Amino acid sequence: QVQLVESGGGLVQAGGSLRLSCAASGTPFSINTMGWYRQAPGKQRELVARATTGGGTNYADSVAGRFTISRGNVQKVYLQMNSLKPEDTAVYYCWARFGSEYWGQGTQVTVSP
Repeated sequence: QVQLVESGGGLVQAGGSLRLSCAASGTPFSINTMGWYRQAPGKQRELVARATTGGGTNYADSVAGRFTISRGNVQKVYLQMNSLKPEDTAVYYCWARFGSEYWGQGTQVTVSP
């Protein structure tokens, strides 16, 4: 059973930066696709960014140019968030596809005006 553990959320002022980390455990195998989703209060969960072990990435239009996703190794994924805006406030979830889909518990990111 794959487990995902996130870290790095917190409170930051608008214009600031945060870095999220996610590590997978429970399998010795490479996880090809990992990424981040977010869910703001009263809204649906949405894709933020995804990355493959082959180097492919895709981003939501709302974060492109400000956020950077990277794969530390075949079982880790990071999200560098720069120029944060209050509308980026949400719970951020790590996600992985390894046969099935797996989710982390979520980490709160709050951006104050």
